[in-house]
Amino acid sequence: MAAGHPGQLARWIALATPLALLGGAYLSQYGFGLVPCEMCWWQRYAHFAALAVALVAVQQPRQALPAVLAGLAIAVAGAIGAYHAGVEYHWWKGLTECSANSIAGSADPLDAIMNAPLVRCDAVQWSLFGISLAGWNFLISTLAAASIFLLLARSAKPEP
Repeated sequence: MAAGHPGQLARWIALATPLALLGGAYLSQYGFGLVPCEMCWWQRYAHFAALAVALVAVQQPRQALPAVLAGLAIAVAGAIGAYHAGVEYHWWKGLTECSANSIAGSADPLDAIMNAPLVRCDAVQWSLFGISLAGWNFLISTLAAASIFLLLARSAKPEP
């Protein structure tokens, strides 16, 4: 496969996207103290799946299915991000039970549970240009998934 082959580029986008977004999520959590809510975790789960399948896609460049599955998982993460952003901006109601407690790093689990901050899914913890982290996940993931699918479609066409 040539270095500039569209299928190869699709596979690298499928690998780089969840790596970058998960890296940003963990940097915001452990570097800046933003505690993920339940819907934040849902987005991460989809990116974990995308990352696992993208690793297979990069190792098996002759098979299209792993790259397609990685693209689908990234698209799912983007869809969850869109839903979460809508909840944050109060465009629609989210799950009434949506909150998460952070208990990491405590020697006394009961004390950690009792004193953990309550993180609401309908509150924007951080934004850039008026777009929340969930909104950025939607934009980046959707663009990446569309790019992956377009590049894979282009690579499937026989070259003249």
